Amino acid sequence: MFQNMSTEARRAAPPSMRLLTSVVGMPETKHRIYTTPFASVYPHYVTKAEKKGRTKDEVDEIIRWLTGYTQKRLEAQLAKETDFETFFDSAPAMNPDRSLITGVVCGVRVEEVEEPTMREIRYLDKLIDELARGKAMEKILRSP
Repeated sequence: MFQNMSTEARRAAPPSMRLLTSVVGMPETKHRIYTTPFASVYPHYVTKAEKKGRTKDEVDEIIRWLTGYTQKRLEAQLAKETDFETFFDSAPAMNPDRSLITGVVCGVRVEEVEEPTMREIRYLDKLIDELARGKAMEKILRSP
């Protein structure tokens, strides 16, 4: 799809689309979020929740629900400063009900994000947004 687009057009595309192929067929540079340590963003998730009267434990519960990490393994990933891509690639069991997460985060419909890792990141962002907006945990942690 991007092979016939100009460099300017590809740069103007949404970040999730920039990961596709370049004009010469070589992979584009990955979005910087992939190489960002998960541990450097995690405190922002917690702060966002706590500012709205929610807790770190609720943030952790959301992350565990989404990824299948135990609390101990989540803490180990944070201590190792694992990058986002590795964090999601190493997740023990991504929750199959995550496909029920829909809506817009950062102006992007999460269900329309094609790149798998970016979609997982957007899912997490959406869940944290819902937590900060006061949504009940039973509704955040979706089930059919």
